[in-house]
Amino acid sequence: MAEKTVAVAFGGGGARGIAHIHIIEVLNELGIKPVAVSGTSIGAIMSSAMAAGMSGLDIRAFMMESIGRPSNVASRLWKARRPSWKSVITEGITLGQFNVERIIDAFMPEQLPYSFDELKIPTQLLATDFYGHSEVIMNDGNLRSAIAASAALPAIFKPVHRNGRFLIDGGIFNPLPFDVLEGKADVIIAVDVAGFPNGDPTQRPSTTDAAFGASQLMMQSIIAEKVEKTPPDIFLVPDVHDFRVLDFMNADDVLEQSSGIRDVLKAELERVLG
Repeated sequence: MAEKTVAVAFGGGGARGIAHIHIIEVLNELGIKPVAVSGTSIGAIMSSAMAAGMSGLDIRAFMMESIGRPSNVASRLWKARRPSWKSVITEGITLGQFNVERIIDAFMPEQLPYSFDELKIPTQLLATDFYGHSEVIMNDGNLRSAIAASAALPAIFKPVHRNGRFLIDGGIFNPLPFDVLEGKADVIIAVDVAGFPNGDPTQRPSTTDAAFGASQLMMQSIIAEKVEKTPPDIFLVPDVHDFRVLDFMNADDVLEQSSGIRDVLKAELERVLG
């Protein structure tokens, strides 16, 4: 297996992206270290953690500790609050008010550095330039602001101002950025965790479910077109369709339901590397 190099693209999908942990753990078990990684939204977090040297088990343990316990979630959210009640009074409580950069700082592990230069694997993170109407590839400078920009889901988080541009969630333009890894490795793995809207087809979806579901459909349309045009060597779709984008408190369930992707990945690696 060591004769061929591997690169991994981690897609966006909110809490569904917890399934990325399986991919990292399998690569660790097989002794495969990617020569490059890319990520969008939750995929930006996972790819950066891996590039920082964290193992899949490290990421799993941190995830369970940070979001698996309600008391810890409350504590970290308190750290990410607005600096004063004055700002609440003057700015009010509005749609998309949350500062994603504070959230990222509050919830990221200590092992995650603040600069791309400190990463051990070349990493490219994707965001969307709101006024530039284009995707933005981030691979230098402040790592945490890049992660925040990639994960700045509209209607929940404020856009991130970085390098003179206002950036929002990378999934708007590139929900599964395997194309940015082209030419960087012999084998490219793409992990799609966008999911599809799931539920009772006889019941009208709620306004919230319709909004987030529409985003899923948009992302899947983009992914399908990209895969048809230039398919990655390994395309993985973990079973995460039953979970919503903000189901982080159900991390255990996400990992359990998506565990079958481990055997799929091993079989695919054997096919392309064995």
